[in-house]
Amino acid sequence: MVDTPRTRYAYLGPAGTFTEAALRTLPDAEQAELTPADTVPAALDAVRSGAADAAVVPIENSVEGAVPVTLDELANGHLMITREILLRVSFALLARPDTQLEDCKRIVTHPHAAAQCRQWLAERLPHAEVLLASSTAAAAAAVAEETSEFDAAIAPPVAARHYGLDVLASEIEDTPDAVTRFVVVSRPAPPPAPTGADKTSVVAFIRDDHPGALLEILEEFAIRGINLTRIESRPTKERLGKYCFSIDCEGHLTEARVGEALMGLRRVCAEVRFLGSYPRADGVRVCPRPGTTDADFASAAAWLAALKEGRV
Repeated sequence: MVDTPRTRYAYLGPAGTFTEAALRTLPDAEQAELTPADTVPAALDAVRSGAADAAVVPIENSVEGAVPVTLDELANGHLMITREILLRVSFALLARPDTQLEDCKRIVTHPHAAAQCRQWLAERLPHAEVLLASSTAAAAAAVAEETSEFDAAIAPPVAARHYGLDVLASEIEDTPDAVTRFVVVSRPAPPPAPTGADKTSVVAFIRDDHPGALLEILEEFAIRGINLTRIESRPTKERLGKYCFSIDCEGHLTEARVGEALMGLRRVCAEVRFLGSYPRADGVRVCPRPGTTDADFASAAAWLAALKEGRV
C-alpha cells in the first residue's frame, strides 16, 4: 500500500501565531507538514520554489484593514488563492513569570496588534513604550529569552503555553469580535469547482493614468451585477503615482457574468492577474440580479447568433 504524501504548508511563524491557528482549522492540517516562515514573502516564496505545496498568510483584518505585504506579494503573480479562513482574534499581555503589570515598561508586538490594543494600553500602561516585531508570536519568543530587553508582549493567549509565559491580562483588544481573514495560496492550477458561495480575486493594472480609469474598471463589474467585497490601490513600485488595484468580488470564474467581467477588464487594462476563485468562508450564497444569470447570458448569446444568421 502506497502512503499518500503529506501536504506541506508554510505559514507566517513562528509557532503560536494567529496564522498557525488559522492553518490548524484546515481539514488536513493534523496530518500535514507545517513549516513556519519568518515573513509573508518567505512563506509565499516557499510555494513558488516548490518547497511547500501551499501557504497560509493573513490578508486583511476587520479593524486595521489590508495586510499590504500580502497584497503586494500576490500582485507579483505566479500564485493562486484556493481558500479563505476567517478567525476571531483576541490578544493577551504576556510576560515572564513573577512579572507584575506595573513592571511592564517596554512592550513588543506586531503593528496590527499594537493598533488593536491602543486604547487598553493608553488606559492601563500609559507610560509604556511599544516596540514592533514581525509577528505576535515572535514578540512572545523575544520576551521569553532570559536576556530579553522587553518586559511583555501582546500576543495570542496560546503563545503563553508555547513560550512559558504568564498571562498578565487577557482580551485586551479594543474592538471585541475582531476578525482576521487568511488565505490559502498555492501554485497556479484550475480553481476549485463553484459552490454558489464564492469569491474571485484579481489584480488590475490600468493602461495609463487618465480621468475615469478607475471608473472603467468598476463599470465592468457594475453592469454585470457583480458586487465587490474589497478593493485596494497599491503602488506598482515602477514610479511615483502608478498604482494597481487589488480586487475581491462575489462569484466564480466559471459564471458567465464573472467571466465576461474579467474579459472586459482584460480589454481596458494593461494587465489583469487572476488570483483565484474559491469558496467564501462565511458561506453566504449570492443570488444574481435579473439579467445577469448564466441563463440570461446564454439567451442573449443565442439571440445574437440568430441575428447573425438573418433570423430576426
